Amino acid sequence: METAKKKNVELREPAYYNNRELSWLAFNERVLEEALDKRNPLLERFKFLSIFSSNLDEFFMVRVAGLQDQVKVGFTKPENKAGMTPKQQLNEIAMKTHRLVDLQYETLQNNLLPKLQKENVEFVKMANLSADQLVVMEKHFEDHIFPVLTPMAIDAYRPFPMLLNKSINLAVVLQDEVEQAEEGQKIAIVQVPSVLDRFVRLDSKKGSHKLILLEDVIAFFIQKLFHGFKVISASVFRITRNADMTIHEEGARDLLKEIEEELRKRKWGAAVRLEIQQPGFDPAILDYLTDELEVHKKDVYAIEGFLDLTVFFNFYKKMAPIWEHLVFEGKVSQLPAAMETGKDIFQKVSEQDVFLHHPYESFEPVVQFISEAADDRDVLAIKQTLYRVSGDSPVIKALKRAAENGKQVTVLVELKARFDEENNVQWAKELEKAGCHVIYGMTHLKTHSKITLVVRKKDNKIERFVHLGTGNYNDQTAKIYTDMSLFTSKRQFGIDATNFFNYLSGYTEKPEFHYLSVAPFTIRTDIIDLIDAEIRFQKKQGNGRIVAKMNSLTDKTIIMKLYEASNAGVKVELIVRGICCLRPGIPGVSENIQVRSIVGSLLEHSRVYFFNHNGKAKIFLSSADMMTRNLNNRIEILFPIVDEDIKEQVKSILELGLADNVKAREQDAAGVYHYVPRKNDEPAIDSQMELFRRAYQVAEDEE
Repeated sequence: METAKKKNVELREPAYYNNRELSWLAFNERVLEEALDKRNPLLERFKFLSIFSSNLDEFFMVRVAGLQDQVKVGFTKPENKAGMTPKQQLNEIAMKTHRLVDLQYETLQNNLLPKLQKENVEFVKMANLSADQLVVMEKHFEDHIFPVLTPMAIDAYRPFPMLLNKSINLAVVLQDEVEQAEEGQKIAIVQVPSVLDRFVRLDSKKGSHKLILLEDVIAFFIQKLFHGFKVISASVFRITRNADMTIHEEGARDLLKEIEEELRKRKWGAAVRLEIQQPGFDPAILDYLTDELEVHKKDVYAIEGFLDLTVFFNFYKKMAPIWEHLVFEGKVSQLPAAMETGKDIFQKVSEQDVFLHHPYESFEPVVQFISEAADDRDVLAIKQTLYRVSGDSPVIKALKRAAENGKQVTVLVELKARFDEENNVQWAKELEKAGCHVIYGMTHLKTHSKITLVVRKKDNKIERFVHLGTGNYNDQTAKIYTDMSLFTSKRQFGIDATNFFNYLSGYTEKPEFHYLSVAPFTIRTDIIDLIDAEIRFQKKQGNGRIVAKMNSLTDKTIIMKLYEASNAGVKVELIVRGICCLRPGIPGVSENIQVRSIVGSLLEHSRVYFFNHNGKAKIFLSSADMMTRNLNNRIEILFPIVDEDIKEQVKSILELGLADNVKAREQDAAGVYHYVPRKNDEPAIDSQMELFRRAYQVAEDEE
């Protein structure tokens, strides 16, 4: 097959690319499809509705906010892949998001809530309560809600309040009972307290639950807050603000303090979206709010139902233990076969590399590794990168204990991990108090790599143990994110890890590595070299093949090289969960490329890169997606799997993902995703459930 160069195909043509933001919305649509999927248990469908809303909140706070800022300053240059200007992107985003939100609420109102009612859970309106029930609710309002409320009047002395990001509020129009003229009308804002449970439970029969929205209760009794005034209307609304932080790293004498200051500002960014509850929203208040908040009409979302469906995530967590028949069957992570009992973890890793695949295999060995290092008399030093950790992190506890035990502990805590900045600032302070040496990363770069080095002196010899992974050191997300990691004691990995940490913590030139490839320096060029090798093998042997699994693919240089490989005849199979700017199946451009996305009960998070290499497969795991931001602006690690048995394990996992015909969708040449079709006689393959089955089987065989 002729190459793209010979065909004179212009690979930069915008028609060959998906816009980043619209591709993300397509991913969130796949999340929403899980809420529509009747094969999923009812509570799980509510959870997916919640995840869809949470994703959309963050999308507006960061991506839409950034585009709006570009429009405000008159930036009109098209983005460099699909060629859309900021204004064009905002228009397309608004059209697609309005459609998706309408579908979300149609699913809630017409499908999920009626099914929930069959389970004896009903959302009721205050207006439909009996006289006796109203008496009960009035007492509840006066005893538990009224004392927390703060009405905020708006007049010449009290301007429009700075409302919290993502808060739900009531805009109340009041008429002075003495001054009956229209100019006697006033406006006040009442914020729905986030400290109170959003769902107020009405006393009901055993086994039956009647729930009322907190804002509905407040609106019904709102008159009690405004004596001497008549309430004309009470309209429920929610605002989303620009939450992207601007950190001036160059001039920052103390990055931690700089970030703490920016965190305070985040709550008060410019409004980027206004959601209003219909029916019954006062049209005059809508005009007032859009003017006061400076929100464009296309960014106003009129919701037929209650606002902020992220509330269903807490609802799911609260009800899942009670309604086991309405959630996915619980799956238990297994101890990896390589982790036999009776040996400490250092002995095991000194004998062989150990591969873990979470959550099918337990994250506990990772916690155990750091915990044993903290207490082991022979351990001299622990060095670790932390990007996101859990609220009550056993990893943090072990690192603090290690420092208290006299170990030299160095921890790179990435303070700029978006929406985890506050947690990470707190962890950094706690680690420092315990005696750890804490560093915050490098100027203008986020440290996104996942690596731990333990240095040990045994029998008068220095040993180095390394853990490398695709996911964070977070024991909670490790239960719901699919990730891969590796323990090794190989000497050259240990040397690479030492040089990597010395580079991060001190003043030294970028080191040369034996095994590691590190962004922003070499990952892109190394991946391109590997693709070029597949092109050469295809031309000589006809066996070029690339399989890559990642969260997102946006880097244009990588995409163009994959197009070139496709035109050379290389078979390219991509498993990309989220954003994918590459379009497969375009004749003469990407006809040998397949793109699929798996969205299921677990969040696909591992990054795996396979190159056939003329039958001598090269397989790499990485903290990095093939995104421009990861390859240019983050400290990332790409590392090889060198053990042949582990290579076969990883290859088998990839092949299973390519065989999934239950939760997989394929992208067509127009950039649209469709469920993978399955023939009548073809067995259903849910890759996530099959991986759990395999893990169980291995555990049984070991017994």
